[in-house]
Amino acid sequence: MESRRRTVAELVQARWEDHRPGLWCEGRTLTHHEVAAGAAARAALLTDLLPPGTPPHIGVLLDNTPEYPLWLSAAALAGAAVAGINPTRRGPELARDILHTECRVLVTERAHLPLLDGLELPDVRLLVTDTQAYDDLLAPYADTKPDAFSRATPDDRVLLYFTSGSTGAPKAAICTQGRLAAAGRSLVDAFGVGPDDVHYICMPMFHGNAVIADWAPALAAGAGVALRRRFSASRFLDDVREYRATYFTYVGRAVQYVLATEERPDDRDNPLRTGFGTEAGAVDAAAFERRFGVRLVEGYGSSEGGAAVQWSPGTPSGAVGRAAPGLAVLDPQTRAECPPAVFDSAGRLLNGDAAIGELVNRAPNPFEGYWRNPEADAERRRWGSPRSSEAESGGGWYWTGDLFYRDTDGYLYFAGRTDDRLRVDSENLAAAMIENILARYEGADAVAVYAVPDPVTGDQVMATVAGHFDPLAFAEFLLAQPDLGTKMAPRFVRVVRRMPVTATNKIHRAGLRREGIRCADPVWWRPPGEAAYRQLTPEDVAVAAGTSRIG
Repeated sequence: MESRRRTVAELVQARWEDHRPGLWCEGRTLTHHEVAAGAAARAALLTDLLPPGTPPHIGVLLDNTPEYPLWLSAAALAGAAVAGINPTRRGPELARDILHTECRVLVTERAHLPLLDGLELPDVRLLVTDTQAYDDLLAPYADTKPDAFSRATPDDRVLLYFTSGSTGAPKAAICTQGRLAAAGRSLVDAFGVGPDDVHYICMPMFHGNAVIADWAPALAAGAGVALRRRFSASRFLDDVREYRATYFTYVGRAVQYVLATEERPDDRDNPLRTGFGTEAGAVDAAAFERRFGVRLVEGYGSSEGGAAVQWSPGTPSGAVGRAAPGLAVLDPQTRAECPPAVFDSAGRLLNGDAAIGELVNRAPNPFEGYWRNPEADAERRRWGSPRSSEAESGGGWYWTGDLFYRDTDGYLYFAGRTDDRLRVDSENLAAAMIENILARYEGADAVAVYAVPDPVTGDQVMATVAGHFDPLAFAEFLLAQPDLGTKMAPRFVRVVRRMPVTATNKIHRAGLRREGIRCADPVWWRPPGEAAYRQLTPEDVAVAAGTSRIG
């Protein structure tokens, strides 16, 4: 109970006079004490810069440099919140993110200044970290100590981190000091993180994963942090060895990119103990452990903190973990609980149409809302009856937006996002389930499955495959998969050299869906009544868009 009420500011203050090495980046090393001192100086500067009567928010538009954790720590000391600004956003969208979160100070570096050219950012003070002017601005505050700040409380906002904008403008999720400190302590306990560990942060720090699942537990345990400015698959193992890293987090396709690097005879000679993340998939997780001798722990936690599923010993292959009290899989339309999954002898899900639903947390949960977005809050917090008043006070159940199914023992299996659901011949399918099967195809480095419109009704299945594609071998592969349902085989297969991804290494599904079969890459398709795939020609496009489903 005590850990949940601690503040991030207290964790920063605890590192004062800790002279062990604590932060490494690009040849630079800072002790824990130097990090705490640097955070205190920045907190004092921030206190003077923030206008009174305005939300104490600062935008951070940086790569993973030492300035990022320094400003996270500074904001915690000053009782302020950091809005992580995504450097892949451009123009009005970038300005919108900064202004929506009401940032009065924007911390950036010279490499990102071109992104700000021509943007209207009224009343936003710009700090450029790699300049003499910045050093001069900080100099008067150099002697500030962390204990000079005592006003931070567990309920103070400390993060405003943007969630996916695939269905509209990104939403800024709120995370308080109490929740972030508790999340860090929970991971310390789960993975046995100690002060001698080194956390390798190679995922972008503007994303919640790197801060909540990597930086926060390191801070809570007094562990070291090694930063990679931007993720590099080719440098991954070299960095791990150089920094003696024992823990790292990942999202999206990062694990696949590491596995695609050239194997070395001594790959298993590394200090890593744990990799923690999402979306690696069972095939890649097994390959990673075979090659590097490191078990990847696939966890599930909604970006906003409203629901989490923890892996534990005995969890069946393919499952995320056992449902905690309050977690249920519900039909989004009726809001009734879905029946348990039924499997055949080969492990194939037989009742996916009924068993797959949205994961909902019906217990009290730590979701803290979105900044200035009551519509998004209402979408996340809904009651159990479709006839109940959504305007009732007291919040509501937390709807994750993620598809799952559960077995009779209560173990949960991830089936994708709600917008990754396909409706084929009146049968509901989950893209993630099909992807897990197609990932076994020997030529595939990465696979994405998504819906394209059927000209009659519902959807057709389309897959994008990165790697080598042989149409005959692929068709034979599909026939050999015992758990590939009759409606799951892709009608269309787009072949790419590299899977398009977002800044956080997640597959850019919205872009793939938007382009559909009308794209610059080669597309193979299986016409109705045919068993083999052939390349889609310009003349075929109109025919394919007007054909009936695969029989």
